[in-house]
Amino acid sequence: QVRLVESGGGSVQDGGSLRLSCEAFGDRNTGLTMGWFRQISGKEREKVATISPLGDRIEYADSVKGRFTISRENADVVIHLQMDKLKPEDTAMYYCAADRDRNRLAIGYALHWGQGTQVTVSS
Repeated sequence: QVRLVESGGGSVQDGGSLRLSCEAFGDRNTGLTMGWFRQISGKEREKVATISPLGDRIEYADSVKGRFTISRENADVVIHLQMDKLKPEDTAMYYCAADRDRNRLAIGYALHWGQGTQVTVSS
């Protein structure tokens, strides 16, 4: 079993920065493709960024390219999402996700999800 624990998030002004972190716990917490998704109430969940187990394959949503950076460390069980130049439209609940099947994660059906952390950007 894998448990994902997120940290970070909060409220910032337009143009500000935040850093989210997610750590995978459990006896099968390595070798996972991991990523961040976000969801605004009443809307579909959106993939933000994903990273392969070795960190050699990274993908971003067009809406965050050049502003967000995903990375991983600590024997691949921790990922970060550095969010710069934040905009009000980035306001959402952000969820960490993980799966050994990167295709399943990519379409939003990852096996493992964190509890979510709120990011609010005010204008």
